[in-house]
Amino acid sequence: MPTSTISSTDPSVDHLIQAAPAESCSTDLAAGPWTFDAVPGYGPGSSMGDVIPTGAPRQGDLPAEYREASEEDLDRRIRAAKTTLGDRVVVLGHFYQREEVVQHADYVGDSFQLANAALEHPGAEAIVFCGVHFMAETADLLSTPDQAVILPNLAAGCSMADMADIDQVEDCWEQLADVLGPLDATDDSGRVPVIPVTYMNSSAAIKGFVGRHGGIVCTSSNAETVLEWAFARGQRVLFFPDQHLGRNTAKAMGVPLDRMPMWNPRRPLGGSSAAQLADSKVILWHGFCSVHRRFTVAQIDQARAEHPGVRVIVHPECPMEVVDAADEAGSTDYIRRAIDGAAEPTTFAIGTEINLVRRLAAQYPQHEIFCLDPVVCPCSTMYRIHPGYLAWVLEELVAGRVVNRISVTADVADPARVALERMLAAKPRA
Repeated sequence: MPTSTISSTDPSVDHLIQAAPAESCSTDLAAGPWTFDAVPGYGPGSSMGDVIPTGAPRQGDLPAEYREASEEDLDRRIRAAKTTLGDRVVVLGHFYQREEVVQHADYVGDSFQLANAALEHPGAEAIVFCGVHFMAETADLLSTPDQAVILPNLAAGCSMADMADIDQVEDCWEQLADVLGPLDATDDSGRVPVIPVTYMNSSAAIKGFVGRHGGIVCTSSNAETVLEWAFARGQRVLFFPDQHLGRNTAKAMGVPLDRMPMWNPRRPLGGSSAAQLADSKVILWHGFCSVHRRFTVAQIDQARAEHPGVRVIVHPECPMEVVDAADEAGSTDYIRRAIDGAAEPTTFAIGTEINLVRRLAAQYPQHEIFCLDPVVCPCSTMYRIHPGYLAWVLEELVAGRVVNRISVTADVADPARVALERMLAAKPRA
């Protein structure tokens, strides 16, 4: 699309990257994701430096009719397939998904909202999850056994989720037992030495581990409520895989930084001393989101210099110094509600994924809304859900075929559901 046809309120990041690829973090983003699906890695973009684990899911070839179809043709085919399928299918779309896909979603939300949405349609034959792999796994855990959960592109993973694998976490647990003693022993108040808490952005295997060891899952929406739950049951918390969400949430609750040691799985005792671990309140896993790590204090300073009175809101996955420099920090839904609730025209500088920021700018033209990072860099794994893949999986369902089904084995699913049910009961503060 020529640059001249793009307005400031065009929510399509796809259009923006195609028109001005030099302004994106990788010119390869302008191509269809099928051009790099066969290559191991997270794809071009913000997480291209992260090393993908061996054996990570790979997507097979997408038929040429979908690769070569125009945007208009794919839109028409998706709508026709959804009309034919009716209530037999529910399409879920994450806030960070590209606009060309989100417009076809029956529900759009953050990971907490979509986890709830997966529960609300037990009669649907299929749930098509336009997100990333761990989200589809969660939907499979929460859906009925007869429902098929489909991920349009199997290569849509999450580099943060991959930063804590089950072998590393099991090893960490054994080392903590060596330092803290039996991890199922209780003190005078009935608390165990440590409660494991995993962010939603983790594999089903990690959620299963948490469920087996008395822990809980959290999202960015309910992280504070979850930590309160965990502190009532444990002397300390092991929080993974995102160090920034854990640190920012615990700090806001009054936990001192010197009682939040980091656990690097590549070092003995995670790189901390036994004394530091014994004195800890929150043990933070060495993981992060590649998108939110891009935001800086310098970007906030520049926004304030160029836009006096700007309201800066960032995601709690951002580094602590960025959260401290911002006016507010909150989940993707918090950001959306903050903008929706602004009565007067306001200038917002937002520190989160570009697809959501541009969509909000289009939905609320009375405000000036822009991304703190001037370089267009979408979540590269979320970006692999292209309308071509969505059209393909829906038309396969029309033909009676289920492709790209995500299934979690029973030995993992049963304890993982326990941890997820605890999460769903831990409602975020109003």
